[in-house]
Amino acid sequence: MASPNIYTDLNFKTQPVFSGTISDSFSARPKKTTIHKSNPGFPTLPFTSLMFFLLLAVLSSVSLNILFQMYSDLLEEKDSIKQLNHTELDCIKDHPSEEDKVWSCCPKDWEPLSSHCYFIPTDSASWSESEEKCSSMGAHLMVVHSREEQDFITKILRRDAAYFIGLSDPGHRQWQWVDQTPYNESTTFWHPGDPNNDREQCVILSHPRSSWGWNDIPCSDKQRSVCQMKKIYL
Repeated sequence: MASPNIYTDLNFKTQPVFSGTISDSFSARPKKTTIHKSNPGFPTLPFTSLMFFLLLAVLSSVSLNILFQMYSDLLEEKDSIKQLNHTELDCIKDHPSEEDKVWSCCPKDWEPLSSHCYFIPTDSASWSESEEKCSSMGAHLMVVHSREEQDFITKILRRDAAYFIGLSDPGHRQWQWVDQTPYNESTTFWHPGDPNNDREQCVILSHPRSSWGWNDIPCSDKQRSVCQMKKIYL
């Protein structure tokens, strides 16, 4: 609603009465009265208070981000349950003590070893398609950390098949694992003579002769694969 007009200049006029001197008559004339219109706006916040509130808001935002990240890290494994689309978990108690309520779990039909779970899809696909399939289950192509780990998984693989693992070459023979684990040449298991072709930039685990080992092949080849994920702790 529009505010009513406030007239700031009010002129009061009277007939001059001459009694006495001219100067007296002028001094008796009513003075012009001015009424100042008030500003209906809000009072201005002092600059120092404004800066204080801005600083407080920034610090609060940073603190919330840090707390959220910590909370996300703590729940990373439990949140992965929602991504897996599995209805069943196989769990074991890490320690026999009744006071210890920590359970380590793998999705049903996955194989547990140490802190990881392993799954072998039944279909064949390219390296990138295989990695995408593992990723859709909250996992990635297998990263081989030790001979013990490789020996464990090869016991459940078919010798007449080959399996993509999570090792590839983006160029210049700079081998990289999918989970950013550093590539350590002292814990590699190449077949004799491999890798042998710069255009073969993905790696399979195979048993062509007398033992299991690694071979570099084109990434577009269709092979089976091994998926790996961290255990879920409850």
